[in-house]
Amino acid sequence: MAEAVTLSNQWASSAETGMAAVFGTFTNTGHHAAHIVSASSPAAGRVEIHEVVPDEDGGKSMRPKDSGVTVPPGGTHELVPGGDHLMLMDLTEPLQPGADVALTVVFEDGSTLPVIAQVRDFAGSNEEYRPSTESPTTGAPHGHG
Repeated sequence: MAEAVTLSNQWASSAETGMAAVFGTFTNTGHHAAHIVSASSPAAGRVEIHEVVPDEDGGKSMRPKDSGVTVPPGGTHELVPGGDHLMLMDLTEPLQPGADVALTVVFEDGSTLPVIAQVRDFAGSNEEYRPSTESPTTGAPHGHG
């Protein structure tokens, strides 16, 4: 799958510690859906695929998207603030504006897509992070470790 998919206009939010988000546009030039199931980065302890959903109190919550992301054949899938994105968790080093961060996107068939994203100063949309356990605890606001 990876050979048919590209990520364009990709960038990552800056952060001193904690979490940072990666955004961009996946494009699939192939004839079959490309299902992204995970990602990794040397800059993070782990990378999660996240979605942003409305919560009970009228705000928005960010949570792991366990189903992953599917890029339709001949189509695109946007990673955007306030929507789906890749989240670098447990940063191993500060991500400073202007630097680059490397990621590897993993598809359901095991193929991989290496990606370099430029780090930009971005305050985030301040969604609350909700781990997949669906516990009521709130984490750090999006983009602020």
